Amino acid sequence: MNKVVLLLGSNLGDKKNNIIKALDLINYKIGRILKKSELIESEPEDYISKNNYFNIGVVINTTLSPIKLLKSIKKIEHFLGRDYDSFYSGKYEDRTIDIDIVYYNSILFYSKHLNIPHISHISKRSFSKKILYELV
Repeated sequence: MNKVVLLLGSNLGDKKNNIIKALDLINYKIGRILKKSELIESEPEDYISKNNYFNIGVVINTTLSPIKLLKSIKKIEHFLGRDYDSFYSGKYEDRTIDIDIVYYNSILFYSKHLNIPHISHISKRSFSKKILYELV
């Protein structure tokens, strides 16, 4: 089993329901949720938007490799209405759901499509620091 920390955010549509649906899909398709942070509201960071986010963090156990985990996450995001990924578009924009892999065990993993740990969440974003403090 691999211990993974994920951060989720939503700032479009029924934000709370988007988070709940994503958590259900993670628990069903990716791995058992072991711990959840509080759901918090935050302003967008790194871009301007009038839509605030709902954010939550979870610790899960999964048998998936980092790349298979990323692919499963992208399927969940797409299923919940997210068609464009900021990693590929090169810019941040509003989204129904965003799921980021922050930690995967204690590995360092750097590839074209995935970087673990997720440095922005660890060192830069204030809402992330609050959630991660609660989880780890």
